[in-house]
Amino acid sequence: MNQHVVRDFPRIPADIVQQAADIQPAIFADVAGRRGALHGRIQALRPTMKFAGPAFTVEVRPGDNLMIHVALMLAKPGDVIVVDGKGDLSAALMGAIMINVCRERGFAGVVLDGAARDTLEIAEMEFPVFAAGSNPNGPTKNVPGRVGHPVSVGGVTVRPGDFICGDADGVVAIAREEMETLLPAARKKETDEAARIAAIRNGDTTAKWLDRALRTAGILAEGEML
Repeated sequence: MNQHVVRDFPRIPADIVQQAADIQPAIFADVAGRRGALHGRIQALRPTMKFAGPAFTVEVRPGDNLMIHVALMLAKPGDVIVVDGKGDLSAALMGAIMINVCRERGFAGVVLDGAARDTLEIAEMEFPVFAAGSNPNGPTKNVPGRVGHPVSVGGVTVRPGDFICGDADGVVAIAREEMETLLPAARKKETDEAARIAAIRNGDTTAKWLDRALRTAGILAEGEML
């Protein structure tokens, strides 16, 4: 195949994925400086769906899924198929047949910046599919695209092999080189948030940072309290 198809690339290590899989995407978005969260239009077909793994990237022309079929043949178990469908919702890029292929080949999930179909059937499968919407129209299979190249999905650049995860809140992508550093920060934030919730449940509902933030914003004068 020509340069439009990259068959293999470095992936985030499997042990890092395993350690990160139980951490909420919201935590990663926070410790990554509130970067990496895909646009909220990309949502799980069922709120209980979640996934984590290395991105296997695909770029297609709106309404054409030819290159997704290429990706399904080249991706490895544990990969997440991440499709730049240009946000187009005029035709579904994937449906139950292709998602069954994904499940049988051991992929971790699918992210579509485009439409899906057969959504009730897919939801019952419990295979994680996140899409920008749905449409009963089927796609064409005629137009060249790219596989294994950086893509823009939900306004975020995702490179092949980057870490990507999703849950009921949405999807977050993190550069694979940053994950080893971000993991300890994510664990600390989890611990800090759990401690704060415990304190709230014990009656400590005061936001101790609020007065300082209001002074910085010019809402309170120096020395003034809320």
